[in-house]
Amino acid sequence: MSETQRKITPADILSVQDYDRQRKALKTSLIAVKKQRRIEVGPFATFYFENYATMWLQVQEMLRIEKGGEEQIAGELAAYNPLIPQGDELIATMMLEIEDGNRRSVTLLTLGGIEESVFLQIGDDVVIATPTEYDDRTTADGKTSSVHWLRFKLTPDQIAHFRRGSERVVLGLSHPNYGHMAVLSMEARSALAKDFD
Repeated sequence: MSETQRKITPADILSVQDYDRQRKALKTSLIAVKKQRRIEVGPFATFYFENYATMWLQVQEMLRIEKGGEEQIAGELAAYNPLIPQGDELIATMMLEIEDGNRRSVTLLTLGGIEESVFLQIGDDVVIATPTEYDDRTTADGKTSSVHWLRFKLTPDQIAHFRRGSERVVLGLSHPNYGHMAVLSMEARSALAKDFD
């Protein structure tokens, strides 16, 4: 399982039986990778930066859970391949993680359009995230979803600055009801830099 592959193909997929046999070891080996790619911003927004390895595991898990066989594979690849960075971008799943159900419902009602307020600042350059999905994640009453998929498209100069490490990289949200930022550690930057060609 390579972190720099750009697409999962049917040939990459293990049978459910083979995956079950290797599942514990595969999940364990990915824990360290996922930890470096997880960024908390504020009290309850967590960004999980995706790559081939994280999406491959997600596809395998979906096939294991739903047991749809060969027919299911094409649908899973169509859903998860677009979440693998293509060399000039970072892609993240943003989770709004609020354990208490009542508090979550009330809070999500105040965060409509939050996916439009996410940015990555590299030195003086600001990259605005764009949602990867086509359907609106905010309902008519202003309630946002607790899960969003976001794409950060970088220029060659921005990628060079990101890799160089001499300028600060900040991940943030500028929503009126959720304005928080986090400076990326060098460990996180090093892990995410592998997503670029």
